[in-house]
Amino acid sequence: MDKIVEKVDQLFPEYKIWIADEKGCGILGDGKWRILKAVEEYGSLVAACKALNITYRRTWGDLQTIGLQLGFPLLSTIRGGRDGGGSALSPQGKLLVEAFDRFHQRTDQVVNEALAAFLDEVKSIRSED
Repeated sequence: MDKIVEKVDQLFPEYKIWIADEKGCGILGDGKWRILKAVEEYGSLVAACKALNITYRRTWGDLQTIGLQLGFPLLSTIRGGRDGGGSALSPQGKLLVEAFDRFHQRTDQVVNEALAAFLDEVKSIRSED
């Protein structure tokens, strides 16, 4: 019995969050959130894409689409020149990342509490054997 309880106590939730539009198409989720956080960390979309091993062109398009859906740009761009161009999070993009961070923290708390209650039920089921 103790081994079963020990195994149950080692379980944890795995889930993804995304926000969809009225047609069910994903707009913003964990993947794009990680990309935006990487842009903030690495200082450019190109560097973030390299670090995450994803394509720049598609990611650029996805972030532009999200910006159109939400009504504000996620990136600020600097035109190329002698020193090259670049992109970074716009002020609104930074606020969006912070808001999604808080949303994730609250969601994680609720999911972990629900998991604890579920695992308590699982343990009681096993103890009835």
